[in-house]
Amino acid sequence: MAARRIESVGVVAIVRLTDYSAAVPMAEALLEGGIDVIEFTYTNPAAGTAIEQVKVALGTRVLAGAGTVLDPETARAALLRGADFIVTPTLRPETIQLCHRYGTPTVIGAFTPTEILTAWELGATFVKVFPAGSVGPRYLRDVAGPLPQVRLIPTGGVTVDNAGEFIRAGARAIAVGSNLVDAEAVAAENWSLLTSRARAFITAVRDARPGM
Repeated sequence: MAARRIESVGVVAIVRLTDYSAAVPMAEALLEGGIDVIEFTYTNPAAGTAIEQVKVALGTRVLAGAGTVLDPETARAALLRGADFIVTPTLRPETIQLCHRYGTPTVIGAFTPTEILTAWELGATFVKVFPAGSVGPRYLRDVAGPLPQVRLIPTGGVTVDNAGEFIRAGARAIAVGSNLVDAEAVAAENWSLLTSRARAFITAVRDARPGM
C-alpha cells in the first residue's frame, strides 16, 4: 500500500525544477540513496511527463507523485499519467473526493489546527503542515499532542539537521525540497551528491524513530 510505504521510508523528495528532462537519472540517484518516494510539482507543466517517464523506467521501485496540485482537474490529469499519490499546498475538499474515487493517497496542505483537523476529517491520508520551517518542530509537537491520530508531514524548511526533531515531534514522514534536490546539482548531473543527501536524510529519520 502506497500510504504505508510513504510512512515507512519517512522521506518524500520534492522535485521543483524548471527542467524535468533528467527525471529518470535523478530518481535513480535518490533511489540509490534509499528514497523511493518522489513528488514532481505541477509548478512545471512537464510534471506529468516526468511522472510517466519515471514509472515506465522504474515501475513499482519508485512511488512518483504529483505535487502543487491546486484542483481536482489537475489531480485527475496526474493520475492518468501514472501518479501514485497527490500532494496539495492547500485544502480543497473536491481534490480529496476525487482521489478517494480512484483509491489514491493524498497529502493535503494545511497549517492551523482547524485546517489540519478538517483535512483529516475529509479523508486526507496525510496532512502536509506547510510552511513548517517558519514555525519549526515545536509547532508540530503542539499540534500532534491533541491530534495524535493525524498523520503529519512537515514541508518547507526541513533540513538534514532538523529532520530528526520533526520526527521526534510527531511527524510520520518529512518532505524535503531544494535541500535534497536542487537545480544546480541536477544541471551538473551530480547524481552522487543527490544520493549522499538522500542517505543523510534517511539516516536522520531512522535514528529519530523509536526502536530503530
